[in-house]
Amino acid sequence: MNIEKDLSVTVAGVRFPNPVIAASGTYGFGQDYTDLYPLNKLGGISCKGTTLLPKDGNPAPRIAETPAGMLNSVGLQNPGIDAFISKYLPIAKKEGNVVIANVAGATLEDYKQAVQRLDGTDVDMIEVNISCPNVKQGGASWGISCDGAAAVTKTVRAVTKKPLMIKLTPNVTNIVDIAKAAEAEGADCVSLINTLLGMRIDIKTRRPILKNNVGGFSGPAVFPVAVRMVWQVANAVNIDVVGMGGITTSDDAVEMMMAGAKAVQMGTSIFTDPYSPLKVIEGLKQYMIDNKLNSLEEITGTVQPW
Repeated sequence: MNIEKDLSVTVAGVRFPNPVIAASGTYGFGQDYTDLYPLNKLGGISCKGTTLLPKDGNPAPRIAETPAGMLNSVGLQNPGIDAFISKYLPIAKKEGNVVIANVAGATLEDYKQAVQRLDGTDVDMIEVNISCPNVKQGGASWGISCDGAAAVTKTVRAVTKKPLMIKLTPNVTNIVDIAKAAEAEGADCVSLINTLLGMRIDIKTRRPILKNNVGGFSGPAVFPVAVRMVWQVANAVNIDVVGMGGITTSDDAVEMMMAGAKAVQMGTSIFTDPYSPLKVIEGLKQYMIDNKLNSLEEITGTVQPW
């Protein structure tokens, strides 16, 4: 018997048909997956991190496998904000997706101009990346201090009415304070965690495997760190939280939502199984049936600490 369940969630006033979002940097702009399944089966897509001007990214090698995860130092390779708006955004919207534009920058002016250009488009939400560890200027340097996070949030809030999601880095001493700083300057929600900073060494050559020496560590191994940080932040802010970091199964998604996330993003698992988000969606539906839930929001933030 096929029992229909409403998996929709609302984040920062935006309705998602289900809470599973493809994470920025792992799904491109969606076009690479249209031969596999209709993209509107996902809750939404957070598009490839986009900068004001086109960016080549870092030299290869820039991917390294590691137990229960991977390292990447891709470095925000992207076609620039104008190409995103003119070429990729119309295609993504035609697919019927909830589209989140992910924006990165080296300077406050970079962020300002990119977000200004997006304000007049039909993107549903803007995710402001202040947490990429793989660029030499900007990126995570804005997200490692309360002042930096506040400055970026204040700058972009002034030039858009779009819902703003600030993407936080885990490479900090106190992620709660940084989330609060973003909230104070007008963030509508926060997403976390971006990748942890990691390194692998080739013991034959005695050189780092990545040409950039270090890279962002993601995958199932980081999941407990992500759950802990989502739980801490969700209990400290009054805005919505989107959780990510090593989610592979529907049980992981439920756990992340119990920690306080309204929705989740999946990334690294897509590289090994591009159908993994759909499997998580089906698993969430079954979880609702088994537990007689009318809404997934019934489980958000329901963990009971000892």
